[in-house]
Amino acid sequence: MAILSVNVDHVATLRQARLIDYPDPVKAAVIAEEAGAEGITFHLREDRRHIQDADLPRFKKACTTRLNMEMAAVEEMVNIAIDLKPNIVSLVPEKRQELTTEGGLKIDADEENIARFTERLQNAGIKVSYFIDPVEKYILLAKKLGANAIELNTGKYSDAKNDDELQKELEKLKEASQIAVSEKVTLYAGHGLNVDNIKPLLKISAIEEYNIGHSIVAESVYYGFHTAVERMNTLIKSKQ
Repeated sequence: MAILSVNVDHVATLRQARLIDYPDPVKAAVIAEEAGAEGITFHLREDRRHIQDADLPRFKKACTTRLNMEMAAVEEMVNIAIDLKPNIVSLVPEKRQELTTEGGLKIDADEENIARFTERLQNAGIKVSYFIDPVEKYILLAKKLGANAIELNTGKYSDAKNDDELQKELEKLKEASQIAVSEKVTLYAGHGLNVDNIKPLLKISAIEEYNIGHSIVAESVYYGFHTAVERMNTLIKSKQ
């Protein structure tokens, strides 16, 4: 059965809007776990726009489920991750000007470094996932480079403007999942998912984990954080 890993970056975004100490993403992570989340995801960006270095040991101390650190494939972040030792690291693309992650990691453009970073992280006892577009060459290359898992970028699917576009992107995700299954690659998914658009993906049994943040934080404005997490988690578990 698939699990929910709650991304708490946007709790930190709200905190950093006034450079104060609340709302606290670590407190949100604890609430998410209490509401049934089986993982916590955070992205330490190079520009430190939301999660801060001081948050990391607090996540490590407070969280009791699976800790997933998203990060750019750069030396600084690898060193930080090895010191922190989260359960898993997700290598993601990163640009200073972007509002959020745009597209999957082009692992073929930096294959040597990604392979080296993957090995270093795994030698430190940390699993490694690549956030990639649902494209066969990236899935095959991820397996070749030794990734423990891949996370399919659902951004284009989530941003679909009409039913035809949505179905086209859904088919890409289905095809990518079939390739992952045939190659025995562990499969996750995430980016832009909410309680409505996730429903067709729940029929893809190969997806073992969903990383969801923004929509949960947004819904917490209406329902509270615990309820927003619980609502998404119940939906994933029911696969409806």
